[in-house]
Formats: sequence, C-alpha cells, structure tokens
Amino acid sequence: MEPIHLKAYHAFRQQWALVSAGNLSHFNTMTIGWGGVGCLWNRPVATVYIRPGRYTYEFMESAEFFTVSFFSEDYRDALKILGSKSGRDCDKVALAGLTPIKAGDSVTFAQAQYTLLCKKLYCHDFLADQIPEEIFRSFYEPGETPHRAYYGEIIEVIQS
Repeated sequence: MEPIHLKAYHAFRQQWALVSAGNLSHFNTMTIGWGGVGCLWNRPVATVYIRPGRYTYEFMESAEFFTVSFFSEDYRDALKILGSKSGRDCDKVALAGLTPIKAGDSVTFAQAQYTLLCKKLYCHDFLADQIPEEIFRSFYEPGETPHRAYYGEIIEVIQS
C-alpha cells in the first residue's frame, strides 16, 4: 500500500467524510465528523463512531468491510444531505448527486478524493458511565445509548 499523507484531525473535523458499508447493490452511507487513523496491533487502522439508531449501524454490524471516503469542499452540500437524511426513508445518495462505485467488497463514490477501504477488526460500545459527565450531557440525552467504535484495518487507499 502506498503511503498517504493525511492530516487526520483536519480530514475528519473540517473536511468531513462518509462511512459506507454493504455492497454496491445494498449499502448505506452517512456523514461523519468523528474518526481517526492510527496503528493498532501493528496494523494501519481507521476508527469511526456510529450511534446504534443510525441505519448505517445495521450495515456496519453485518459487513466485513467498510469504507471511509473524503471529499473536496465542492461536495459539502452533498455531505450535509447524507448526514441529515436516512437511507431508511429515501434514496439519499441520489438526492446528494453522488455516484456509488465498487471498492473491494464494499462501496465508495466516484466523486471521492480518496477512500480508505477497511476490513473490520474490532468494535466496542462506549460506556455511558466512563464518559465525563459534561461531555455526555453535550452529546447524549439521558438514557441514550452512546456510539459504537469500529476499528478497521486499512487494506487499500483508493485515490481518484
């Protein structure tokens, strides 16, 4: 795999990304602003966080692979649509004007600048009692289930 120079904090926080799981004929995607890249068990990994109520969660649970796709600022409006609509209710990818394409055993988009193709290694639920109270109150309602963290080995970087 060729090295990629990624400013991870900037990429997730300011550039945004899409996490997608499933295959070209049946998948879902959602906009994410939280994530990271690093090293775990001597493997390059990407980490994403998804709430159990999100439609993409169902796909992440059943898929062996997922992708994290990054876009130029030109696609900010498309990513806003993909972060505010549910694939349960509409074809949000069509609404956003993106073109899904095959990425290994998963899916990405023709418009992505680059995509991390990841093989799921591990997942773990955030524990409400382990999250500092002020952070929990800022991001969750009382009794709400926190995010699940998914760690995926980056097996390919696809650049457009």
